[in-house]
Amino acid sequence: MAQEPGTQEAAPAPAPHVSTELSDLATLKALAQPRRQRILQHLTLHGPATSASLARELGLNTGATSYHLRELARYGFVEEQPEADVHGRERWWRAVLGDRRFPPRSRQSAEMRLVMDELNHHAYAADLELFEKAQARTQARTGADEDPWDDAFPYSRGSIRLTLPELHAFFEEYIALLNRYKRPDADTPDGARTVLTRFLAHPAPDNETGAEAESEPTSHGSTAIDDTEASHNRKASDPT
Repeated sequence: MAQEPGTQEAAPAPAPHVSTELSDLATLKALAQPRRQRILQHLTLHGPATSASLARELGLNTGATSYHLRELARYGFVEEQPEADVHGRERWWRAVLGDRRFPPRSRQSAEMRLVMDELNHHAYAADLELFEKAQARTQARTGADEDPWDDAFPYSRGSIRLTLPELHAFFEEYIALLNRYKRPDADTPDGARTVLTRFLAHPAPDNETGAEAESEPTSHGSTAIDDTEASHNRKASDPT
């Protein structure tokens, strides 16, 4: 269709954000396997890899790594890299990202709760390990070795008084903020780095009074990390 002089065609509207709930027990069991979590985390942080290179990086058996990759692919967490994007005859795998969520604990069966507790235990430990490694790298650098990214990470602690529906809304606003800054590689400017983001919130103990909660100050500062991402409502798109 012809355009009038001086006018520009409107850009297509962005696709609506869609989240997926992982409520199938077999899917959750497949994801909760510790080695599969490590494989998925590595692909998310470092990009596509072969089973052989993953085995070397993670200290795993190549045959077992291939099996875990096939299982992750079976449930949609990884996929083979298209042939047009790879060289040689090796099979390359990449993480399939997305807003994946778990059912709230009130809708989890007893068996599902056991699986989720196991999954979260390994996920939290992996998050802490990544953070501590990043801090150690930063602390080891001095003088000319210092990196501008060493002090480019924000840190905040605070408390807010919310109803449960308000907390759900707060979480959705956080996810929307993340999605605002997500963009394809072709649109990512030079100098950008992958930044791991983690959201953690939990209710204070029942014996906390309202006055105590409101009096807690909110503090903001900066921590030095230079690294490059699920509970019942934990976003699993960057499992990390």
